[in-house]
Amino acid sequence: MRTVGCLIFDGVRAFDYAVIGEVWANRSSRPGLPGFDLRVCGPAGARVRLGGGLERVPDAGLEALADCDLVVVPGVEEPGAARPPGVLAALREVRGRGVPIASLCAGAFVLAEAGLLDGREATTHWALAPELARRYPAVTVRPEVLFTGGEGLWTSAGVAAGIDLCLHLVRTAHGQRAAAVIARSMVTAPFRAGGQAQFIPSPVPALAEDEPLARVRAEILASLDTPWTVRRMAAAAVMSERGFARHFGAGTGTTPLRWLLDQRILAAQRLLEETDLPVDAVAVRCGFASAVSLRPVFVARVGVAPREYRRSFRGREEG
Repeated sequence: MRTVGCLIFDGVRAFDYAVIGEVWANRSSRPGLPGFDLRVCGPAGARVRLGGGLERVPDAGLEALADCDLVVVPGVEEPGAARPPGVLAALREVRGRGVPIASLCAGAFVLAEAGLLDGREATTHWALAPELARRYPAVTVRPEVLFTGGEGLWTSAGVAAGIDLCLHLVRTAHGQRAAAVIARSMVTAPFRAGGQAQFIPSPVPALAEDEPLARVRAEILASLDTPWTVRRMAAAAVMSERGFARHFGAGTGTTPLRWLLDQRILAAQRLLEETDLPVDAVAVRCGFASAVSLRPVFVARVGVAPREYRRSFRGREEG
């Protein structure tokens, strides 16, 4: 996934356009990353008016999307507005060629208008989800998740969730280390699971209240091979199990055990990418009893078995 097409047209949100550039075009302080080629594509010869009064002349016309490895559609300022027929036709043609497509935030409305989301699950910003469901009843709208998709089509929720989806796509194509390098340069979280809740009741908790949870998370990350349970986590935070689970969910949008499993899989990905440790040793270091117990969980989260992941990742790096 080296050549990425960013589709722009009048009314695209400047923030989402900038996110795509930060992930795939900003090459400063990122040694060792693949050489991405970001193409900003739009209606030929037309100056595009982005949100916030910004303007951008596309680097290439819509036809340049056809041979991209991935096409990303930013969010739009007015979800209910009609899109240029040429833009919708280009998306249908790209999809027909088997090129993966992802949308950020209200970009889901564009994919839905093109007919690409019929019979599929999709998400968008939680405040826009009812409108997406009303306008496109053939789409199964999931307002509770950060991003969703597969089989070449993805959609994300609003603002920061677009970053999460972009990093997920980088991670899927180029490995955990590449995604972590980009996240570090953007000063953002390297991983939030797509199924994590959009709306977190306490998104910015007081430092004094969050400190025990942050301390416990750091302790867990430093000892993933420990048999962590909610009871053990709560004891480390000096809280009751019920109180710990409630505060953890309010602050992260997920459960303690789901968060723990995500971190163990991420750690396994890193070790498979960066070391020659046997898969059994990787499993034990990450808190699994053996490669046998790691495999089904890894397949469910990543899509391939650990050994296949190691082979395919190294093949991509050598290619």
